[in-house]
Amino acid sequence: MNRRSTGLCRLTGCWACHGSSGGEFRKLWIGQAISAGGNAITTVALPLVAVVALGATPFQMGLLAALTVLPHLLFGLPAGVWVDRLSLRRLMVVADVGRALLLGAIPVLSALGLLRVEHLYVVAVLVGVLTLLSDTASMTLLPSLVARDDLMRANSASMLNQTVASTTGPSVAGFLVQLVSAPFAIAIDALSFVVSAVSSYLLREPARTPAAVGTRVRLSEGLRVLFAHPVLRPLTIAATIGAITGAMQGPLVVLYLVRELHWSPAMVGVAITVAGAASVVGAAVAPAYSTRLGLGRAYLSGQVPASLGGVLLALAASPLVFLAQLLSGLGMPLYGVPQRTLRQSLVPEPLLGQTTATWRTLAIGGQTFGALTSGLLAGPLGLRLTLTLSTAGMVLGTLPVALSPLRRLSSTPAASSAEHKPSRTA
Repeated sequence: MNRRSTGLCRLTGCWACHGSSGGEFRKLWIGQAISAGGNAITTVALPLVAVVALGATPFQMGLLAALTVLPHLLFGLPAGVWVDRLSLRRLMVVADVGRALLLGAIPVLSALGLLRVEHLYVVAVLVGVLTLLSDTASMTLLPSLVARDDLMRANSASMLNQTVASTTGPSVAGFLVQLVSAPFAIAIDALSFVVSAVSSYLLREPARTPAAVGTRVRLSEGLRVLFAHPVLRPLTIAATIGAITGAMQGPLVVLYLVRELHWSPAMVGVAITVAGAASVVGAAVAPAYSTRLGLGRAYLSGQVPASLGGVLLALAASPLVFLAQLLSGLGMPLYGVPQRTLRQSLVPEPLLGQTTATWRTLAIGGQTFGALTSGLLAGPLGLRLTLTLSTAGMVLGTLPVALSPLRRLSSTPAASSAEHKPSRTA
């Protein structure tokens, strides 16, 4: 490797430049970036189609939102089994092409005057299934494309895709809807998945370690792997508690700023942008930060500040609101990057897809439960108290890690196949 390419690697901090593996990761990263952008636009544009083009009722909007996350709850565990037994590259290509066709059907139906809200329900469910498969496959493929020492930087780059997409996606979606109408904004979104499919198709997938002969397919295998390991167990418990309590807080922030603090939409937008920009910075510095502090300390020093937002919001002072958004946005990638790196490093390769899908099932399921709980508590208790309770829960979620060996972990340990032998038939 020449000095110029080494400098480029350090500057980007994104991928390994070791032979062909760096090129393959770049293809995956580009596909992830385009796919993340498409997902972010879909998240906003699909509800806008329902509201603007179809005049959906509040019940229909709630049902559409529920159907968007339902695939993660229903198909998360079996998706992991499929990912561990099928070509990851092929799964990503099929998922991208499928999403392009499903989303592309919306503007076609609209142009023909046939679009109904029931069509959006079907698209939401099927796109959710394909997104689940694609995301699980890409996260499973990533560790095989980079050197072990570059895994942290690769995860930082991957998370940077998500933070940039979630920060800019809503604005892009709103602009597209304003420019070409809601259904036809979806057409541009569909095109992004075509480009992502091409990027995935060009990828050369490395050979994978096959499952052991006689291995029995068990949907609970991912749970067993996560809860049997002394490092992964506290990490999983903390993430599940954080998902539940964080989702209690998320739906209330905008409502609180508007109804309790009487902020203008412009001020709310600035506050949300602060969180998004902080997330981008956090994802960029996470590898160096984790290396300097050690994985355990980096995880805790990211999760604890990110958990304090609700209390700062409840104090109702404008500077504290912006500080809450800053800490939340910055802290999330600071603990998210080492969290993902540990999972990829400690889970045996033949079980990585199943374990990743199980993790997503716990996180998405936790978010669903937390969002429902926030609605139930906010009415009788009020927004401020509910925000404070959610913060208490998020801080409580840091204890499993703080009281575990993970807090003293300075670098990524190697996976132990002996600790995670797949279950076999009798």
